[in-house]
Amino acid sequence: MAIVEVVKYNGGPDVFAWKYPGEELGTWTQLIVNESQEAVLYKGGQALDIFAAGRHILSTNNIPFLNKIINLPFGGRSPFTAEVWYINKVHSLDIKWGTPTPIQLQDPKYNIFIPLRSFGQFGIQIGDAKQFLTKLVGTLPVFDKDNVIKFFRGLYLTKVKDSISSYLIKKSVSALEINAYLDELSEHLKEKITPTLEEYGIRLLSFYVNDINVPEDDPAVRKLKEALAKRAEMDIVGYNYVQERSFDTLEGAATNPGSAQSGLMGAGIGLGVGLGVGGAMGAQTGGLAQAINVRDMKKCPGCDADMDAAARFCSVCGHDTRKAKPEEAADNTVECSECGGVYSRKAKFCPECGDVYNPCAFCGADMKTGSVVCPKCGKSAPKPCSKCGHPIENEKMKFCPECGESLARKCGGCGTEIVGSPKFCPECGNKL
Repeated sequence: MAIVEVVKYNGGPDVFAWKYPGEELGTWTQLIVNESQEAVLYKGGQALDIFAAGRHILSTNNIPFLNKIINLPFGGRSPFTAEVWYINKVHSLDIKWGTPTPIQLQDPKYNIFIPLRSFGQFGIQIGDAKQFLTKLVGTLPVFDKDNVIKFFRGLYLTKVKDSISSYLIKKSVSALEINAYLDELSEHLKEKITPTLEEYGIRLLSFYVNDINVPEDDPAVRKLKEALAKRAEMDIVGYNYVQERSFDTLEGAATNPGSAQSGLMGAGIGLGVGLGVGGAMGAQTGGLAQAINVRDMKKCPGCDADMDAAARFCSVCGHDTRKAKPEEAADNTVECSECGGVYSRKAKFCPECGDVYNPCAFCGADMKTGSVVCPKCGKSAPKPCSKCGHPIENEKMKFCPECGESLARKCGGCGTEIVGSPKFCPECGNKL
């Protein structure tokens, strides 16, 4: 077999490791290595040297084992058998990944099983050429992107399933809302996968989760979306599911003909069935009218469930609606001076008892009507201007900042102008 004179790369663009087909080399053979490549010379199954980009001459100066080869019978050129591997060290950022089958997970918010699919892409670079060839490539003649996806499919599928499940359960996020956490998931998965790839001489540059979706034809997904659409419709119209079912029951019972009932009696029985209580027909009819016309609803701040406006505790999570979180009470809420209910500072009336919100000019606490001193900060309430009613916070002011009305009083004894609210005249001592 002829001795190879020039060794250079002839592999494809998506190849990470490529073995030169010829093995009969000789001293003074030219080894050409392109930019972003490394060449590894193997002899006897051992990696002897790594050559960077450039043109290299195989001689005894850079290959120690060539000193042992007798070159006299070959006219100064010693033939030897060796393998040359080219390692592509470019940044490959477009390696696609995906879940071949849906992941069956239980939605923590709606407690139904939903199949999820996920896909994205990641980027790698060969960091350690010897480690990569020894642990991963082995005797394969070519190692490309398809081999990377094939070898590490089990790794990223396991990590993806574990990470998505953790986010759904630990953060109580619905499967329909998981796409809002794609950036966090991508960073989390990169941290999980990086140590494993480094063991094989591969550096993970990026790992992106592009989308997490649910099959539209899945029965559970269809039912969930229909229920969410119905809930949105109820929120817009202004009633809840219990009220809707009551209306449906009443309508069906009232229109049901009876042989021994008049139209009015049939309607009364229908109303009684809808309410689900015994007793007189008149009491049932009145109760239904009160439930329809008087009942107001509000949202529980703890779990966002619908609850009666007059109720203090949520029937779903037990949250006390009259108590706010400490940080919210300090910044955004106020306690009613009449009933003790907690509501927003932006409100003009207490939603629990209807008392007018009379804020303290200094701390914002609700003061009872007619109170002179704030029960929370202990400061006196500012007196209103006699002309426009604007509160005068500084007693030393001589004119109203809103309308310009003079705020000074005159002593009845000496006629001196009095500023503020002293009890005696500073000039004559007359009682004001």
